[in-house]
This record gives sequence, structure tokens and C-alpha cells, in this order.
Amino acid sequence: MGLLRVSTGVPGGVDVLPEVVLPGVLPWWRRGLKHPRLMQSNRLVVLVLLANVAVFGWGLPRHWWSEVETVALVAQVNFALGILVRQQFFVNVLSRSVMKVPKSLPLRLRWALAKGYHLGGLHVGGAICGTLWFFGLTVVATGQVSGGLLLVYYVQALLLLAIVMTARPKVRATRHDLFERVHRFGGWGLSTLFWIGAVLLVDERRGADSLPAAIAGTPTVWILVVTTVSSLVPWMLLRRIPIEVSRPSSHVALVRAARGTPMAGSTRSIARHPLRQWHSFAVIPTPGVPGFRMAVSRAGDWTGEFIDNPPTHIWVRGVATAGMANYGTVFRRVVYVVTGSGIGPVLAHVLAGRVPHKLVWVTRDPVKTYGQELVDEILTAQPDTLIWDTDAHGKPDMVRLAYSAYESSRAEAVICVSNKKVTWSVVHGLERLGIPALGPIWDS
Repeated sequence: MGLLRVSTGVPGGVDVLPEVVLPGVLPWWRRGLKHPRLMQSNRLVVLVLLANVAVFGWGLPRHWWSEVETVALVAQVNFALGILVRQQFFVNVLSRSVMKVPKSLPLRLRWALAKGYHLGGLHVGGAICGTLWFFGLTVVATGQVSGGLLLVYYVQALLLLAIVMTARPKVRATRHDLFERVHRFGGWGLSTLFWIGAVLLVDERRGADSLPAAIAGTPTVWILVVTTVSSLVPWMLLRRIPIEVSRPSSHVALVRAARGTPMAGSTRSIARHPLRQWHSFAVIPTPGVPGFRMAVSRAGDWTGEFIDNPPTHIWVRGVATAGMANYGTVFRRVVYVVTGSGIGPVLAHVLAGRVPHKLVWVTRDPVKTYGQELVDEILTAQPDTLIWDTDAHGKPDMVRLAYSAYESSRAEAVICVSNKKVTWSVVHGLERLGIPALGPIWDS
């Protein structure tokens, strides 16, 4: 029988695990639904698209789509869906609600609820459909509204097109700075133009009513109020905080902030300048100690500059937002499978100990890369942690390693935090075997 050799992180210590035989895969009709292209977030995108097609079909014989006000309302409803589902407080309420689900419920039901973080698919679906409706609005409005209002609509359509084009996954990955600038400043410009367009349209169609009364009686305006407030709240909580940065290696910087105690397992957006690049990192509270920590790994120009020339202060906005791994608390026991700096998002859960777990960490020499102090902290909190040193043992078969830990620990689910390729291979590889698995979906 083959052996898996896994370094425990203790000098000279090596665990030996029997090579496991993977169970049979699910029937094809269940296995197909576990494919990444059919993940829950993508299904929600399709659901929103189908709902809009149904609304369009329902309104055709009623001549709804010849009315500018109706098309504008449907467009704003879709945009509101896309915005509100990403609102930080909504995300936190949803996460906490799922975390309170009784573990006595059937595993299949808890497995489904654990996919709550896939609601980001509603953001994508709402944004796509809202954009399509707005393009339709510019066509319907031509000849029905004043030249000034039509110009506002055309400028909005161009901004929406720029946002959609730069939001494509390939562009986000290769031109992240461009995507972020267009998304932020284009979004602010759109919000302003939405208000200008709404007020101008109300003014043109109000008849004998006063402008304030007509505005107050327009549903589109109230939707704009909700979405505008939702978008402004994080920026109203913008602040600059002092930090301390240590660098155990040239690959990673460990950030410590003394202010605030965010929820374990949450993430926070930080920036060196509030109008430039923002990046989200997992926050790691230390039980009983105010403040939080972050692990910033070298993954591009921004993180490289942060590590090489660490700042004394950072900007934060809004509140810390619940991360994907929080949904794993619906299970009785879980396995955390992480690679490299993926330890950051799950370390808070390891220290908090909300749910019994087994930690598997695949990384380059952990002490050399992340420092003895961090490794000791992990092993103190979870003594049976399996640390696979890729410098010593090479890259493992991640699915077999995950399944081995899952089987030996009698867990109900596996939570994987790695790069996109590894995460999706592990999540898909396990779920096609009928094993609940969670992982980031890169939908933002």
C-alpha cells in the first residue's frame, strides 16, 4: 500500500498516512450539476436572466415596453438586485443566519445552505439584465423624451458598456487596475446620472403635479434612494488606521492593527490611498486581544510594493465582511485544505474553534516563509495539523490529500482555499464523489 508522507511542522516529525482509495463517483445526472460551469452562482445568473425574459414576455401584449417609465423601473430593479446582494451588512446578516442553522438538519439541506455565498450570482445577473434593459431604454426613449434627457441616457449607456467590458473575468485578471477604476468612477458617474435622468423624466411627465410631489410618487426614485444609501454607507465609514508590519520573508508581510475586533472569518478591504487600488484580505482576530492581523502575500505589483515598502497606515472602508468559510459552520466537522497564504482566511476559524476541524496546509517551507511564531500558533491551536512542505515533498495530489483527511477525521465537508485552478479541482473533485465541499468562486 502506498504512503502519503506529510510534514507536521515539528522539527524531525513526519506523519504517515495510508494511501486512500477514492469512492465511486455520483450518477452522471448528479455529477454534472457539480461541474464548476454549473455551480450555484452560475445557476443564479441564469435564473435572473430567465425571470427577466418572463417579465419581458408578460409585458409584450400589455405594451409595457413602449413606456419609458416602465422600462426605466425594470432596469433599476435589476441594478438594485445587483447592488444590494453585495451590500456588506446584507452579506453579514446572511452569513450569520446560515451559521445559526441547526446541525440536526439533514446533511443535504445543510450542504445546500452552505452555498449561500454563491448569491453573488444575483449580482452578476442583475447587472447584466439591468444593462440590457437600459440599452433598451435608450431605444424606447428616442423620440419620446427631450434631447437633454436622451443625452443623459446615451452617456449612461456608454458608461455601462465600459463597466461591463472591463468586468469580464479575463480583463479583471489581466487589467485589474483598469477594471477597478472604471468600476468605481464609472459607478459613481452612473449613480449621479441615474438621479439626473430620473428627475428630468419626472419633470417631463409630471403634468399638473408639483415636482416634489411627482418625485415622491415615482417608484424608480425610491429604488434609487435605497441603492444610493447602500452604496454610500461603506464610504461613510472610511477611515485611516495605523498598522505594524513584519516580514518573515520576501514572500509575505504580516500586518497587525490595534483597532477594531472584526468577526472571525471575515475579510476587509484595505488601500494605501482611498481613491486608488483596494484589495481584500482575510482578517485574523486573536482571541481576547483587540485588533486584527492580515497576511499579505506577494501576488502582483500592489502586494509586492506593500511587502517591499510597507506603510505605517492603511485606509479601510465599511465593515469587515463575512467570508466563504463562515458557511462551513453548518457542518458538524470540517477539513480545511489550504495552500500558501490561503492559511489567512481559515486561521481565524482555527483559532476561534467554532466547529471541530482538521487543518491541512500545503505550502513552501512554512517556517522560512511565514515565520516560526505563526507556525507555532497554528500548531498550538490545532496540534494535529498536517503541513505538507512542498520544498521537501513536492506538490501532492490535492484531491487525494483532501479525501484522506476527510475520511480519517470523519468530517462532513471540506473547505478549500487556494488559487482558482486548485480550488475548483478540489471542490469539483470531491463533490462529484458526493462529498460536500466549499471554495471561493471569484465572482467579484
